[in-house]
Amino acid sequence: MLEDVIYQAIAANLPCSYLDVTGDGRHFEAVVVSESFNNQSRINRHRLIYAALGDRMKEEVHALSMKLYTNEEWSRLNG
Repeated sequence: MLEDVIYQAIAANLPCSYLDVTGDGRHFEAVVVSESFNNQSRINRHRLIYAALGDRMKEEVHALSMKLYTNEEWSRLNG
């Protein structure tokens, strides 16, 4: 399944303390918690994910919604 491919690509390129990918085969949502996002703007966080996915974003994934958090942000959300 493509969800697994997306999951593996992100996990292989970013140290994640939480990672969840869901989707219907064409449209996907990724929730990623990583210290790599510390001091990064929202745009730079997205760029890190796009870099991890590489050409998959152009060829296989038609839509990806991303929720990207640092560990501290995630803790506050789920406090």
